[in-house]
Amino acid sequence: MNQKKTLIWGIIIGTAAFALTSCGIDIPKETKTSYETMTVERQDITVPLKFSAKLKGQTDVIITPQVSGQLMKIAVSEGQQVKKGQVLFVIDQRNAQLELEAAQANLQAALAQENSAKLEYESNKNLFEKKIVSRYMLDNSENSYKQAQASVAQARAQVNRAKVNLGFCTITAPVAGLIGEIPVRTGDQVSQGKQLTIVSGNTNMDAEFSVSEALIEASVSSGATQADKAKYMAELPDVTFVMKNGTEYPHKGRITSLTGVVDAATGSLGAKASFPNPDGHLFSGVQGTVVLPMSEKDVMVVPQTAVVKLQDKQLVYKVKADSTATAVTVTTTDTGNGEDVIVTSGLNVGDKIVTIGANNVQEGQQVLFPEEVKSEK
Repeated sequence: MNQKKTLIWGIIIGTAAFALTSCGIDIPKETKTSYETMTVERQDITVPLKFSAKLKGQTDVIITPQVSGQLMKIAVSEGQQVKKGQVLFVIDQRNAQLELEAAQANLQAALAQENSAKLEYESNKNLFEKKIVSRYMLDNSENSYKQAQASVAQARAQVNRAKVNLGFCTITAPVAGLIGEIPVRTGDQVSQGKQLTIVSGNTNMDAEFSVSEALIEASVSSGATQADKAKYMAELPDVTFVMKNGTEYPHKGRITSLTGVVDAATGSLGAKASFPNPDGHLFSGVQGTVVLPMSEKDVMVVPQTAVVKLQDKQLVYKVKADSTATAVTVTTTDTGNGEDVIVTSGLNVGDKIVTIGANNVQEGQQVLFPEEVKSEK
């Protein structure tokens, strides 16, 4: 019964096909589309290496008082741009002023004593020459005069010290820059060493980051001198700083230092890149990314779409002479442009590989088909 039904359906389908053909209607033929492929070649490419970084002013200075006392005035505000020598804080000057006045009075007394000792010494010297007084009296008067001179010198030092202490009561900016956080208020009692604020010298900013030891060793041979490393840094290209929001800072920077000590925990070296900050747009503490464009010469670059990730392997489908695909395992490194990868092993120059649609290819599948020659009507 089933065989009879199958036969009937076959007759019906055949009849329908014959009828369509006889009516001049073309039945569409199955077309097989080739996959997109490329031939592997070597080329030069720039790879942007990215490092997390934190900005710091090259001349950040912690402001602390040199004398103790009550804070009488805060002359600046947080985030304010200040010039070198501009007044920041004023500490109660009264005690320092009294100490200066006392020191000046002691100096006047010492000067008077010195003058009297000088007169006595000169008088005894004159009398000694006339043999009226003894050598003993002359020597005593000379010693008294020298002691008076020493007392004057000591009194002058006390005056100078008092002036310095009085000057310490007015705290000025040691560098031009931005005022950081001010954790004190007017009227607070401050002491030596207490942090009042930080002046961030922001004319130039350092971006501090870490680089892998392997990266340096790849370019600088082991046993290289400090001069070799300096030459290596001088030959590095300019770097850019990218904010956390993705904004690229318009001024380029230069890598200026590489520490000579490897962090045992991370296996990395500390590095700094210096950026000019003429408009004051960069601030200490800002985090972002330092981008170093490194040139890779004579490497095999393929699209990311050509690489199929299978667990811990990376596969690329190579097209054989019979137009079928075979999977080969490759190792790659990222180019950082989001589109390509560098193949370090698994492929050779001249290999043809599948680029678009590689995820859908199966081992041994035909991936290239010759175009059919269309007959002229």
